[in-house]
Amino acid sequence: MKYDLRFPIIIAALLVVGLMTVSTAALSPRASAGVFPKQLLGVALATLPIGLLWWAGRDRIYRFAPQLFALALALQASTFVIGKEVNGQRNWIMLGPLQFQPLEILKFALILMLALVLREGYKGMNTYARALAVFLPALALVVVQDFGGAMVLGVMFGVMLLAARMPTWHALLAVLAVGVAVPTLLYPRLEPYQQKRLTIFLDPYKEPRGAGYQVIQSTIAVGSGGLQGKGYKQGSQSHNGFLPEAHTDFAISTWLEEQGLVGGVIVLLLYGALLLGLAGMATEAPRLQDQVLFAGVLGQIGFQVVENIGAALSVLPLTGITLPLISYGLSSLVSTLATLGLAYVVHRDRFEGQI
Repeated sequence: MKYDLRFPIIIAALLVVGLMTVSTAALSPRASAGVFPKQLLGVALATLPIGLLWWAGRDRIYRFAPQLFALALALQASTFVIGKEVNGQRNWIMLGPLQFQPLEILKFALILMLALVLREGYKGMNTYARALAVFLPALALVVVQDFGGAMVLGVMFGVMLLAARMPTWHALLAVLAVGVAVPTLLYPRLEPYQQKRLTIFLDPYKEPRGAGYQVIQSTIAVGSGGLQGKGYKQGSQSHNGFLPEAHTDFAISTWLEEQGLVGGVIVLLLYGALLLGLAGMATEAPRLQDQVLFAGVLGQIGFQVVENIGAALSVLPLTGITLPLISYGLSSLVSTLATLGLAYVVHRDRFEGQI
């Protein structure tokens, strides 16, 4: 069997960008010790779920989806009891010397479960009832602690419904309902610090030493990179500690300061190629179920890329959403690689299986 190597090559190129970024951001006095070795560990650990997915194949993966989804919900619920608080969010679980976010497992499991539920496409209002029965428990467990994570789940859900042939006018009504509900019902219930994170991008200089500090330092870093950047490990904003979260939320700012506009264009081209690859997989899939799955993966990756880069450039709210394959984060890196591995395996087996 012949395999298309373009997809893994694009992923490998983005991983190289990520490792370069984390290695230079690790020089910041704000960075925790050992972030670069842990990122390398994340790449190594990702080979385990990818290898398991490769061995299991499409049908076995789908058969195990309900059990995996139940486990993911249980782990997410456990954060309310045994979760560790990081940056004001109690959504981490300690595993020996390491910590992971159950949300990352939940994203993976939700894509699989919704693909199963929506495999027959839109069949009337019952379709929404079944899909919401899967989606709402996941959303309820996440939105309380992680608004950014809830946004990712919501976009995944919407894109997968569209791929399942949701009527266009239904989609327009849903967008209108969300547009009304977020500012009138959800936003007032957020904590004050969460509200500031969502609105400070409109005028970060209103609180230059407070809520706007991160965004201001990010735009300074990006602007100082110019056309060609300052060079690898030559970034002053990150190395001198001015840029907070230089290896996580603002990894793209670290990259742009050192690699400039040219480096930024390269990253955008790589992400564009990755998303086009996922879209191509969807068009080549003979089963609607697999098309819905590819849409979920594309929605997750695409939204995180747009939101993270937009926040770093101060054109979108700051939500703490990581940049796939580039931002530091053991659980997010392993989950993203596993999700992309899932897409590759389903595409490999698109003409096989019975589910």
